Amino acid sequence: MRSQPGFVLDGSVALAWYFADEADAYADEVGRQLPAVEAIVPTIWPLEVANAVRMGERRKRSTPAQAATWISHLLTLPITVDNETSAHAFGAVLNLGRMQGLSAYDAAYLELAMRRGLPLATLDDPLKAAAAAVGVPLYAPPTPPTTGKP
Repeated sequence: MRSQPGFVLDGSVALAWYFADEADAYADEVGRQLPAVEAIVPTIWPLEVANAVRMGERRKRSTPAQAATWISHLLTLPITVDNETSAHAFGAVLNLGRMQGLSAYDAAYLELAMRRGLPLATLDDPLKAAAAAVGVPLYAPPTPPTTGKP
């Protein structure tokens, strides 16, 4: 059974799963929602993640072997690349970037969240502010039920 689309996943969250010095409780909670919930990403996401991994290797933050292991795991997660992102690059993405002071890369995440009517999972503060400005909610992972025991 395929999981339901639940949120747009920004590269900042995925990279917090990989780099120890970027570990983040929110990112960890987002990651725990997979595979029950599907993440959607713009077409730039695989390149953005691959570039960050490569830069991490150049800066001795990780090794190619660590990257291979993590990428193998990442590829098992229900993360779907939106194939329509490029068609919106010179219109909605560019305009959102202009209006919200974002790079086209960050605006692609915001445009995707708006178009799909999904919340955005990000650690990027300017992207969070832009999302709030245009009415896109941030993804809030459900809190686990309590057992009622002290």
